[in-house]
Formats: sequence, C-alpha cells, structure tokens
Amino acid sequence: MRIQSSKFKTTILIFVFCIFNFLGCASIKEAAKQIAGCSTRALERARTKAIRKTFACSYAICYTEVKKIIPQKGFYIYAEDKKKKLIAIYVSTTDTTPVGIFLNEIDPLHTEIEVSSLSTDAKEFVSKNIFSLLEKYLNPGQEEGQANAEK
Repeated sequence: MRIQSSKFKTTILIFVFCIFNFLGCASIKEAAKQIAGCSTRALERARTKAIRKTFACSYAICYTEVKKIIPQKGFYIYAEDKKKKLIAIYVSTTDTTPVGIFLNEIDPLHTEIEVSSLSTDAKEFVSKNIFSLLEKYLNPGQEEGQANAEK
C-alpha cells in the first residue's frame, strides 16, 4: 500500500507542475520582460487612447516606411511583435519612454496606424513625426498643406 501512495503523490506532483508550467508560461515571460524593461503590455492597454490616422497604402508598404522612419527620427526599436502588428520603440536611446506603433490593415489599400503610450507628450511627439514623414513618402512632391487640402 505504501508504494501506491508514493506513486500517487509523485503523479499529483508532476500533474501540478505541468499545470503551473503551461498556465504560467505567459505570465513568467511577461514578468521577465517587465524586469528587463521591454514589456509591451502597457502599450497594448493604452491603445484605447491612441492617436490614430489612416493612410492610403498597403500594410506592407506602411510597415516598411515606418521602419525606415524610426531610425531617421532617432527612435529606438526595443520590441517587435508581428502577431500583434506592433513596433515598440523608445523615444531615443537616452529617453526610454515606451511608445507603441500598431499597424492595422483596413483593406488592401488602406492601413491605420495607432500610436500609444502612457505618456501623452511622447505619444504626440512620435505620432507627429511618423505621420508627417509617412505622408511625405506616400505623396512625394506635395507640400503638407496641399496634401491635407485635397482630403
């Protein structure tokens, strides 16, 4: 009888370990990211107050152009998540205020960009820079006033 009790306890222990391992995996990863300072959870939560703008370009073109703009403006990419369609940046290498740039494909010819951050100033600064340069890349030769007047 003693052998069965020992096997039962071992089986239960292995089962509990597996449950914690599978269920706690995402939490452990997120906790590690928070400790390392590269979590994107706050940026995802802040999306409800994101600054949004829709551009007349495909998702692929918008994504490529935004990736070109980021280093030009001195922003620093600290995380990318293709499933969440997120590019997470710091305002600079010295200002580590996190800002999230989410790209949402509306249809094959239109993409919405959302800029989120817990910092209103950082969100406004990044969106202004990304949106204005993206507008110039997509409408070369047009002045910003002309591009806006035609819309």
